[in-house]
Amino acid sequence: MNLAYRIRPQHLSELIGQEHLVGEGRVIRKMIEQDNLTPLILWGPPGTGKTTLASIIANETHADFHMLSAVSTGKDDLRKIIAIAEENRAKKIRTILFLDEIHRWNKAQQDSLLPYVESGLITLIGATTENPSFEINSALLSRSRVFVLKGLTVEELQSILKRALTDKEKGLGSYKKTITPQAEELLTRLSGGDARTLLNALEMAVVSYKEKEISEKIIQEIFQTKSAGLYDKKAEEHYNTISAFIKSMRGSSIDGALYYLARMLESGEDPTFIARRMIIFASEDIGIADRGALIQANACFEAIDKIGMPEAQLILAHGVIYLASAKKSRAVPNALGKAKEAVYQYPSEPIPLHLRNAPTKLMKDLDYAKGYKWSEGYVGPTESQSFLPEKLKNKKFYE
Repeated sequence: MNLAYRIRPQHLSELIGQEHLVGEGRVIRKMIEQDNLTPLILWGPPGTGKTTLASIIANETHADFHMLSAVSTGKDDLRKIIAIAEENRAKKIRTILFLDEIHRWNKAQQDSLLPYVESGLITLIGATTENPSFEINSALLSRSRVFVLKGLTVEELQSILKRALTDKEKGLGSYKKTITPQAEELLTRLSGGDARTLLNALEMAVVSYKEKEISEKIIQEIFQTKSAGLYDKKAEEHYNTISAFIKSMRGSSIDGALYYLARMLESGEDPTFIARRMIIFASEDIGIADRGALIQANACFEAIDKIGMPEAQLILAHGVIYLASAKKSRAVPNALGKAKEAVYQYPSEPIPLHLRNAPTKLMKDLDYAKGYKWSEGYVGPTESQSFLPEKLKNKKFYE
C-alpha cells in the first residue's frame, strides 16, 4: 500500500486544500453538515483530492461507499452495486457510487446510470479531469452539480509533505528523515499542484535513498524524466495551452508566447500543429499591418518540415518572436466578417451586368460585360460603376 493511499484523509478536519468547497460555510461542507447530498461531478486536475473528497463525504454521512474506475469497469459492475443499493435502501442506508474518470464511460454506459440517479437509489459522485460540458451526457449533467477542484498551492503541498514525513503511523515518520529547504521547494514546484505526485516522489526519496536528509540532488534524480504535466494532446489542457500561446502573441508578449511554445514542445506537441496555428495567426491578428508576417509564418512551417526536431524548435522560436513583435491588426477577419454578414443579408443579389462574363453574342447583346475594359493600360469598369451588387454598392467591408 503506497504512501498516497495510506495517508489519505478520512474526515473533513484532515483534508488539506479545496477551501472554496469545504471551508467553513462553503457549499460541500454545508451539504455534508445538513446531510443533503445530491449527485456530484468533481472536476479538477490529477492529485487534487477528488477520490479523497468522495470518501470523506461517505464517511461523514455514514453512507455505504463503492468505488468504480471507468477505465476498467462497465455495466456488469454497476449491476452488482445496484443490487447492494437496493438492499441498503431497505435498511435506510444511503449508497454512494464514486465513478472515477467518469468521462471514459461512453454514452450508453453513462445513460445506464440515469434511472438509479433519478430515483435516488444511488448518490453518484463522478470524478473527471476533463471538461464535463464536453464529456458528460447532458441528461446526467443536468441531474448533477459540478464542482471545480483547484490545483494545490505550494503552502498546501508543504503541509501535506510535513504530515507525510512526520506521521509514524500512516506516513514515513519511522524513517526519521528530514528535507532541506531547497529540496522541499523543488519537490513542491515539480509536483505541479498534484499531491499524489508529491507523495510518490517523497516516498521514493525516503525509501530508496539511504541519506538521512533529502537533498535537492535526490529530488532532481527522481524527477529526471521530463514531465508532460497536465498536457494531453487530446484533452482540454491542450486547448488551454494553445489558447494561451495565441493570446500571448496577440498581446505582443514575446516571453509569454515563448513559455507556452516551450511548454507544448516539452510535452511532445507536434511542431507542425503549432506552425499551422502561427500561419492562421499571421492573417487573423496581423494581416497587412505587417505584410511579411504571413510569409514568415509560412516559411517557418516549410522550414520545420525540412529540418525536423529538435532543431525545428529554433525555427519555431524565431517565428514566434517575429509574430509577437509585429504590429497587430484585425482588419482581415473584420472585413471578411462584414462581407459574410452582407452575404447573409443579401444572399441572391444579381451580379452587375458589367462584371459578368460574355463568351457568346447573346450575352453581349444582353449587356453582359458592357463597360468593362481589360487592357495593358486599364482594368475595370470604364464608368464609375460599383463592383458590388446594386443594393450593396456603397458598402465598406475593409477599413
